Amino acid sequence: MKLLLTSGGVTNPSIHAGLVRLLPEPIEECRALVIPTAQWGHPMCSPTSVRGLIAAEPTWSGFTGLGWGSLGVLELTALPSISRERWEPWVREADVLLVDGGDATYLAHWMRQSGLLDLVPELEETVWVGVSAGSMVTAPRIGDYFVEWPSAVDDTALGWVDFSIFPHLDFFPTNTMEHAERWAEALGNPGYVIDEQTAIVVVDGEVEVVSEGRWALLDG
Repeated sequence: MKLLLTSGGVTNPSIHAGLVRLLPEPIEECRALVIPTAQWGHPMCSPTSVRGLIAAEPTWSGFTGLGWGSLGVLELTALPSISRERWEPWVREADVLLVDGGDATYLAHWMRQSGLLDLVPELEETVWVGVSAGSMVTAPRIGDYFVEWPSAVDDTALGWVDFSIFPHLDFFPTNTMEHAERWAEALGNPGYVIDEQTAIVVVDGEVEVVSEGRWALLDG
């Protein structure tokens, strides 16, 4: 899996160029599946926000609205109720998984429960484009600061990378650098703090920060 981990999507030319480098074909020829699942676990999200995401409304122009060759929906909570033989080909045929934000612990739970997590090691050329929780879920843990799902046992995520992510720097009043520094103190691993104009590219374990904004790497 190739990772493009963002706070707010493909928001500037530098992140767009980073995405294009990862893709096997031009955007207009790539098959994308959007995963909205994390939204259901967060109190700030609603059916309206999910609709906007799936409909590629203007707010989502840097994500679902990039002009993909095809765009489908993969709802992880539905997968356990249908056969793997049915949904696995959809995932294997996709060039890109667009993984939206919400609550990362909820998303991690359904990555496991759905069976998608078991398939990930075989998706070597697939590009995972994360927004907010869709990026945070790749970390060993997200930090208690970001756990909103009441049923979460702890802040454990998927551990694909060895760092955590603090998104939306300066976008919300509770996402300042001061908040990020307190978040990082309790992590026990490094943490990237990124704003809406920053992304982290991870390919074969190599990490590259692509930014036209503000970011920091904090020691946990």
